[in-house]
Amino acid sequence: MNQTLYFIVGPTAIGKSSLALRLAEKINGVIINADSMQVYSNLKILTARPSSADLKRISHQLYGYVDGSIRYNVAKWCNDILKVIQKNQINNTPLIIVGGTGMYIDKLLNGLIDIPSIPELIKEKSENLVKKVGLGNFLKIVNDIDPVSLNNISANDTNRLKRIWEVYSFTGIPFSEWKKKQNNFFLNKPDYHIYLFTPSREKIYERVNMRFKKMLNQGAIEEVRQLILLKLDKSLPIMRAHGVPEITDYLSNVSTLDDCISRGQQITRNYVKRQLTWWRSCSLRIHQSFDEFPEKIDEKLLKI
Repeated sequence: MNQTLYFIVGPTAIGKSSLALRLAEKINGVIINADSMQVYSNLKILTARPSSADLKRISHQLYGYVDGSIRYNVAKWCNDILKVIQKNQINNTPLIIVGGTGMYIDKLLNGLIDIPSIPELIKEKSENLVKKVGLGNFLKIVNDIDPVSLNNISANDTNRLKRIWEVYSFTGIPFSEWKKKQNNFFLNKPDYHIYLFTPSREKIYERVNMRFKKMLNQGAIEEVRQLILLKLDKSLPIMRAHGVPEITDYLSNVSTLDDCISRGQQITRNYVKRQLTWWRSCSLRIHQSFDEFPEKIDEKLLKI
C-alpha cells in the first residue's frame, strides 16, 4: 500500500487522543481507534472514549460501534480497520490510529495466525474450568498440553492461558504448533510511522488514580449498573474491562466504594506496567519515541 499510516501509541491514561486531534487538524486526517475496549457502545465513560465535542471536531472511526454482547477480538478489528483504510485510500486521507492495545497494532502490521474460530461453548468451558480448579491448577493443565506456549507469558495471564487451552481443546493441535504456520497478512508491505510515548511510570500512575475517581464522578457507576441489567456472560471482554468487575462488586454490596476505587486504580496501574513492558520489548519499527506525555509534544515535532 502507498498510504502512510500514523500510529500514536503508549500506555493508557497518558493523553494520546489529544495529540491525535491536533495532528489530525494539521494534516486533515481521520482518527481510528486501536483500543480493544473503546469499540464497545455500552462503555463510554469507563473506557474514556472521545467526547461529543471531539467527535464533531474530527472524524473518528471504530469507536463505540460494537455491542457488549459481542465477543470482539483482534481478528475482527483487523478486518474492520482494513475496510476503513481501503475506503479512505480512495481520497488519500491521512489516517491516525490511536490506542494502547499493542497486540492489535502488531497483528495489523505483521499478520495473524490462521487459527479456526473457537466456538462459544469451548470458551465457556475454559472459563468454568478456571473457576472449578483455580488458576494454579489450570496452569498445570495448560503446561501438560502445551508447555512451549508458556515460555513467554505470565502465570497470572488468565486470558492467554485460556486461549492456549481453548485452541488445543478445539483443534487438537497445540497453540505453539499453530504459531509456526505462516501468518495471514491484512496489509501488503505497509508504510507506517509509530510515535511511541512512554512517560514516567510513577507519573502515569498518578494520572490513573485521578482518572478513575473522575470517571466515577462522571457516571461510570451508573454506566456499569446499566451494563449489569443486560445480564451478559461474565466471560465476555466487556465484562472484564478495567473497572467493571470492581464497580459490579460495589453495586452488589460485596465491597465498599473505597475498596472499589482502590482496586480499580490498582488493576489499571497493573495494566500500565504490562503495556510499558510490551512496548519497550516489541519488535515493531518505532519512528519516534518520546518519554513525555503527548500534550507536552508539539505536533510539529512529529516527523511525518
